Amino acid sequence: MLLSQALLPAVVFAHAALQALASNTFLAAVYEHAVILPDPTEQPVSPSDALALMNKNMDVLEGAIKEAARQGAHIIVTPEDGIYGWRFTREAIYPYLEDIPDPMVNWIPCTDPSRFGSAPVQERLSCMARNNSIYVVANIGDKKPCKSSDPSCPRDGRYQYNTDVVFDTQGKLVARYHKYNLFRGETQFNYPKEPEAVTFETPFGKFGIFTCFDILFYEPAMVLVSKMQVDTVLFPTAWMNVLPFLTAIEFHSAWAMGLRVNLLSANTHNTSKAMTGSGLFTPEGPAAYHYDSATEEGRLLLADLSTHPRLSPSYPPAINWSSYATSIKKFPGENNTFSGAVRRDIFTFSELRHKDGNCTVCQGDLCCHLVYQMSNKSKDEVYVLGAFDGLHGSLIKYHWQICTLLKCPSTNLSTCGQPVETAQTKFEMFSLSGTFGTSYVFPEVLYSGVQLAPGEFEVLHDGRLKSKHGMSKPLVTVTLFGRLYEKDPPHPLR
Repeated sequence: MLLSQALLPAVVFAHAALQALASNTFLAAVYEHAVILPDPTEQPVSPSDALALMNKNMDVLEGAIKEAARQGAHIIVTPEDGIYGWRFTREAIYPYLEDIPDPMVNWIPCTDPSRFGSAPVQERLSCMARNNSIYVVANIGDKKPCKSSDPSCPRDGRYQYNTDVVFDTQGKLVARYHKYNLFRGETQFNYPKEPEAVTFETPFGKFGIFTCFDILFYEPAMVLVSKMQVDTVLFPTAWMNVLPFLTAIEFHSAWAMGLRVNLLSANTHNTSKAMTGSGLFTPEGPAAYHYDSATEEGRLLLADLSTHPRLSPSYPPAINWSSYATSIKKFPGENNTFSGAVRRDIFTFSELRHKDGNCTVCQGDLCCHLVYQMSNKSKDEVYVLGAFDGLHGSLIKYHWQICTLLKCPSTNLSTCGQPVETAQTKFEMFSLSGTFGTSYVFPEVLYSGVQLAPGEFEVLHDGRLKSKHGMSKPLVTVTLFGRLYEKDPPHPLR
């Protein structure tokens, strides 16, 4: 006798759950989406026009979700702003928002769509998950009415939140996260009153979730990883690439390696905004990644990841990031330093004048040490060792400690620190270390053409970021990116 249609999703989920429990890995997917944007307007469009635009984007996302499920993926992450874009005032975004309830209400929008009022976007996302037996992660907008008696209630009588939602294989809403660290320009949204640490359990590990700019701050990112011990972080983002340290793939891969956790990073794709770079990142390095600044096409990525990376035999040991650097005498080079700007941050630089050598650069409490050997130094290329110890940012400031070996755009030293994507010089070896005042340090190696270097470098127990067997491609940057969360100024709400 044939199973009824109502029973099919449950049977498929049970089969998938048994498979996940029987394995130490799961198949994860992220989709980098070229978002269909609305026409810029300061006035709200009609609800039907807003839904029509969102349905166009969800048509594309549904195709990616179906393909990921067909290939056996257990979960798929889609980008921040992936359903309606970002060209909004506070008033103009209102027709795109829905009331998203607390997941404790035990709700499947696909089978009970009107329980909390009109929710066509949540209904459709829920059905995508249910009909394809896959966890679906998406970014939408939440609206919550507030009373005038609430001293922080906006004048229009509502809170608006940049929100991530997760639906399980039955289409049930299992997680809701309100973005806590809003990037400049996100004036259409409110800060939640308190940071949220959102986790949920699956047959294939414990997951946490946050959004884009959140990754740079203690709350919620470090709370989820260090205190709540999640196995995997879900990360919808709309990341605008900023060389030399903050392109999406280099920082997100480094973050996963530095914190020894899986990171499922799904970026929006828009070349005019320098948005691209998605990946499935692990404690050992990238399992799969994509960076494309030339076309306007989306991309689906899939990879097998460890269900519980901390239990994996290949799980990297904890690193003492300052052990080596604090134990050695300073190398030569401090007398030949000069200042240079990386965006607004003033670094202390020292030029690498020879094909090989060692040198030290210090700033504040940070000293950076480098041992290196170039295999084919190009005459028209200049590399420097740089150090920065201080606050970065404008509206929200945060404390960085950075040691970096980087290529300058030209032989004019005043250009050092400005963005550059290509190089010709290869390095036979390098070893970079620093006297970091934090255990939160993220190792980056970026090749010419904005490419990662999986398997070609390692971090030793004493904190040295070291090449393994020579570098296969010309080098743009090698960076140890430290965060001193305890020195950050208070959040704008505090």
